[in-house]
Amino acid sequence: MPPDRIADIWGARTPHASGTAWPVRVDEYLADGVTASEIERWVRGACLLCSNGCGLEIAVRDGRMVGVRGRAEDRVNHGRLGPKGLYGWQGEQRDRLTVPLIRQRGRLVETDWDTAMTQIVERSRTLLDAKGPLSHGFFTSGQLMIEEYYTLAVIGKAGLGTPHMDGNTRWCTATASAAFQESFGCDGQPGSYTDIDSCDAVFLFGHNVAETQTVLWARMLDRLDGPDPPQLVCVDPRRTNVAERATVHLPIRNGTNLALMNALVREQITRGFVDERYVAAHTIGFDALARMTRDATPEWAADICGVPADDIRRAAEIFGTSQRVVSTCSMGFYQSHQATAASCQVNNLHLLRGMLGRPGAGILQMNGQPSAENNREAGCGPALPGFRNWENPEHVRELAELWNVDPIVIPHWAPPTDAMTMFRYAEQGSIGFLWIAGTNPAVSMPDLARVRRILSGDQCFVVVSDGYRTETTELADVVLPAALWGEKTGTHTNVDRTVHLSERAVDPPGQARGDLEIWIDYARRMALADKDGRPLPPWEEPEQAFEAWKQCSAGRPVDYTGLSYALLHERGGIQWPCTADTPAGTERLYTDGNFPTDPDSCETYGHDLATGAAVSETEFRACRPDGRAILKTTPYEPAFEQPDERYPLRLTTGRTVYHWHTRTKTARSPQLQRAAPAMWLEVSRQDAQRLGIGEGDIVRVTSRRGSIEAPARVSHVRAGIVFAPWHYGGTAANELTLSAWDPISKQPEFKVAAVDLERVRDGDGPAPAPIHTASAPATLDR
Repeated sequence: MPPDRIADIWGARTPHASGTAWPVRVDEYLADGVTASEIERWVRGACLLCSNGCGLEIAVRDGRMVGVRGRAEDRVNHGRLGPKGLYGWQGEQRDRLTVPLIRQRGRLVETDWDTAMTQIVERSRTLLDAKGPLSHGFFTSGQLMIEEYYTLAVIGKAGLGTPHMDGNTRWCTATASAAFQESFGCDGQPGSYTDIDSCDAVFLFGHNVAETQTVLWARMLDRLDGPDPPQLVCVDPRRTNVAERATVHLPIRNGTNLALMNALVREQITRGFVDERYVAAHTIGFDALARMTRDATPEWAADICGVPADDIRRAAEIFGTSQRVVSTCSMGFYQSHQATAASCQVNNLHLLRGMLGRPGAGILQMNGQPSAENNREAGCGPALPGFRNWENPEHVRELAELWNVDPIVIPHWAPPTDAMTMFRYAEQGSIGFLWIAGTNPAVSMPDLARVRRILSGDQCFVVVSDGYRTETTELADVVLPAALWGEKTGTHTNVDRTVHLSERAVDPPGQARGDLEIWIDYARRMALADKDGRPLPPWEEPEQAFEAWKQCSAGRPVDYTGLSYALLHERGGIQWPCTADTPAGTERLYTDGNFPTDPDSCETYGHDLATGAAVSETEFRACRPDGRAILKTTPYEPAFEQPDERYPLRLTTGRTVYHWHTRTKTARSPQLQRAAPAMWLEVSRQDAQRLGIGEGDIVRVTSRRGSIEAPARVSHVRAGIVFAPWHYGGTAANELTLSAWDPISKQPEFKVAAVDLERVRDGDGPAPAPIHTASAPATLDR
């Protein structure tokens, strides 16, 4: 019998010493009744149920997926898979959308592809003729493939000419991209997962890696259990599994991240931990950074954050005295009002200490989704493909030449439109055609009552492509059945720039089609063409799209030109940039301390971190970055909503290890669904005692936007905070969250809202929350 990976989330330990290779451990799960001898073939790919991007193979029998196993040779996971990777594929086996649906007399009814596409194209053409390209918006996912993203980017930016393109990557990874651009001049993860294997300190900033990237935590655990473990610092208001292994746990109040970071940076400067030679040679802005953080003492930060000043000092000392530090940063920092500023301070810590570009010293500004990186690279969101600068006429000209269109068609006259603004335009009717692909904003967006009004109103025609009927499809005008992972071929890139090829293992169910096929069909019916009348995009198949993307990436920081389907099939994951000069890929960026901040090549000229106001090209050139990184921060400001007499507690939202996003797939996996079957709300022991709440009691949480009821889990969350998992539609945490966001990344503030908590009635037993994770009851001794 295989081990129960619901209880044993991270699997057996394989400890190792610093500087040695992470040992191989191959995980495998086959469906009940299936034996290895019955497998007809194993098809190569990578997991798309978190941003780790683990290499795996899909077992196929009788035209169906019947299991998975990790790839031992893959650089990301060395054969390991987490619970979602092992069990989640089963969710594709049932309840799938198999035919198109159109809305008639208020109901969705089945139809054929030609009827559905004709309705889409007629509405699209009518709006384009009447109002122009600004009437169109496209909202995608972080779970598609680069071939699909790039195809839609060409359709939207070169075929239609709309700036209204974004994805649910806005909810998870927008700040990672923004922070890299502000600090280094360009997007792109500088570090590598292999840095974990040789570091002597790990800092986790708002990142519950034990549940959000289980295999990466297994990698960290194998160092922590080895003969020379790294010190571990964890910033999280909950006592997570990470916090339980930490040298220093800083359970700060949610919404106070920047206060902590300014204090940590101040300590590096005032205590003499700065690598002055590196800073002088490879950065600008040190004097302003020192001045801005001068008064951010540990005592000042401790009062704001609610943690001991000595713990802040100890964390700063660990960073300042370690020789090789890896920092990760995730949703606890990104989904906040000063998200970009706080994340830039993580970058600043590494720049101050020269902790970049060498083994064991790196930054992992995490993605929330498996191929969010591809959305950023391909320009399917609010960016130009290849990390090009929309304000740079030469970058626009390059794309126009590549696509053979007039440069004026490519939207570059104003900043690209972020998702929150797109939905506002859809609310007002300015966007009259909104295509949503591979995502479920009716559960995942903040202030859901407003989102439902937008999507169900007559002012905007809504198209949804998905593999399942969801809360969002039920509000759409046209629904298209989409192929999912394992049912199509394409590439996707994980957090540390590792590119994988996922190959088609089985046919999609019924009439479902891949997103690439759907969008090419739309482009052909719309007769989109280049200046010479040739079809735009000119390709039909995934590999053709990949070759076109390689051409677009050539010479840019995100260069894919050395990659091919054949190479990725044979080798597994390879990190970009991969070129003729670096055929094996590039493990770390900025090894020479040279950053892409040259004004002629950078992706952005930057922003004021307090207001979001853009830095002009003239101002940027005047700073003379000359290939140096930029040290910048801003003063701490309180969150948009603060506790008060009516709403005395702070709400924060997050994930559980057993579910992925809005559970469209994982709720249909029996092991994962049994592990976390329904919504719960976590309260501290102190708040539970004060309010007379017992384990499993039904409680009501109310914000200025709505309320939800669910069983209470009395957990180790800090006092004054209520934690809500955001996966569950019906009882959705985002009924409570607010439409406020960071001024640069435009990422919503999911992590902070003022709420009231009250007991409603007795429950039927313990809350349906997991017991092996951060949601474990406070009474459980682990």
